[in-house]
Amino acid sequence: MDARNRDEDHSLVTTRIFNAPRDLVFEAWTHPNHLSHWWGPDGFSTTTQAFDFRPGGVWRLVMHGPDGRDYQNHITFDEIVAPERIAFHHSYPEGSEKVHHRTLVMFEDLGGKTRLTMRLLFSSVEEKERVAREYGAAEGLVQTVGRLGDYIAGWEGNGGLERRVTLSRLLKAPRALVFEAFTNPKHLAKWWGPNGFTNPVCEIDARPGGAIHIVMEGPGGAFSHPMTGTVEEVVPSERFVFTSIARDGEGRPLLESHTTVTFRDEGGGTRLVIEARAKGFAPIARMMLAGMEQGWSQSLDRLAALAERRAES
Repeated sequence: MDARNRDEDHSLVTTRIFNAPRDLVFEAWTHPNHLSHWWGPDGFSTTTQAFDFRPGGVWRLVMHGPDGRDYQNHITFDEIVAPERIAFHHSYPEGSEKVHHRTLVMFEDLGGKTRLTMRLLFSSVEEKERVAREYGAAEGLVQTVGRLGDYIAGWEGNGGLERRVTLSRLLKAPRALVFEAFTNPKHLAKWWGPNGFTNPVCEIDARPGGAIHIVMEGPGGAFSHPMTGTVEEVVPSERFVFTSIARDGEGRPLLESHTTVTFRDEGGGTRLVIEARAKGFAPIARMMLAGMEQGWSQSLDRLAALAERRAES
């Protein structure tokens, strides 16, 4: 048996054609903000602990099953040829499922469409059959690529550069205090942005027509994210509406957002609801939009911690 036939016998393979350019389909594999939306079979979600997208780089993740079970994964990228192919292999920490395989993902340009072929190669036919039988790997592979297709279709449906998110959080703090934490720059600077971010510049004039100027710095101050905006509506302790524009280092707009924040009494605390819609102006905005919900969620975690500490003091 030649190597090609042996690989076929040892492999699980699925192929799908996407109505999207190859560069766009490839991009969906390049950042955890994208991968968190589609990686894994139906009903699964993914938490990324580390991600280094380069040959030799590692992706450490936890897949959360619909039954509440967690699956630790350790992926090493062996080859990346953008936008043609990605090769990687799985290994698993001590105590997790003993499933080892290599994966090859091929992206074929079909003139505005993309044929994606994903192949899982196991050490033997018996190992392939065991994993398919015990873990539903064949169906899981098809479902994962199907979820990628749904994600890509969502991009294509709105040009890939628009998104809306709504988040709701109950904070154990009075409405007036939560509103102040959102509109007073002294407090806003302490929680605005995802985990690990700081705000060396945080200016906000919380009245209709007032200006917003925030510069977020990433962990360790390695990079900055300037943002300007305008306050549209203020109803003290009830409603706060603003627009904002995220810019690059040269001041060019990357992402424009419109955000409505409402505050209401509930259960002795405050029900905070964020309704945000955003539109991108550059290819990198697609990644920013993909991480929009996670970024807001982490910001609200930080806001809740601040507001609740102040309420207890």
